[in-house]
Amino acid sequence: MKVIMLGAPGAGKGTQAKRLAAEYNIPHISTGDIFRANIKGGTELGKKAKGYMDAGQLVPDELVCDLVVDRISQDDAKNGYVLDGFPRTIPQAEALDAALAAKGENVDYAVNIDVPDEAIISRMSGRRACVGCGATYHIIFNAPKVADVCDVCGSKLIIRDDDKPETVRNRLSVYHAQTQPLIDYYDAKGLVVNIDGTKDMDAVFAEILEKIGK
Repeated sequence: MKVIMLGAPGAGKGTQAKRLAAEYNIPHISTGDIFRANIKGGTELGKKAKGYMDAGQLVPDELVCDLVVDRISQDDAKNGYVLDGFPRTIPQAEALDAALAAKGENVDYAVNIDVPDEAIISRMSGRRACVGCGATYHIIFNAPKVADVCDVCGSKLIIRDDDKPETVRNRLSVYHAQTQPLIDYYDAKGLVVNIDGTKDMDAVFAEILEKIGK
């Protein structure tokens, strides 16, 4: 089972990707994890990626794809995997398809966790983080016992810059510009599975399993 997870920042795709990987006993693969593992391991691909990152540049699509293909070729991925955060663009998707086709393989599903922008903005702007111990809360879903005070250490809770509504809107506009074409790309191949991401986490997961089959 080879699955690609799609969804806006804050849609919950990372959580669902991990649950899906555990359900099928296949690896959850994110590009961030791949970069860290290769850089820590001092691999040739890792050294190349580190060079771009240290220079403050984006890692080129071709190198990102090489890193991903190297990861999905490992033994633990022989029965499938869940890709989280890759591909992000059409060129990356095309490079992945070409690499898989060369091995006689293909993607099975592109699971799109669909949440309206305003719901995501509401979710993320409700997050709070402790300045002392780093504990995280949500003013609706996981509120502290005392408003703006950490249950764990008593320090002040703040809203991170990344979670401020204007920042979230900017991230969403970038996401839509990059990813809507990607959804269309996989939809044309009949691979997109749309999931209502506004439900609670368990209901979202149940819908994914229902639609892709256990």
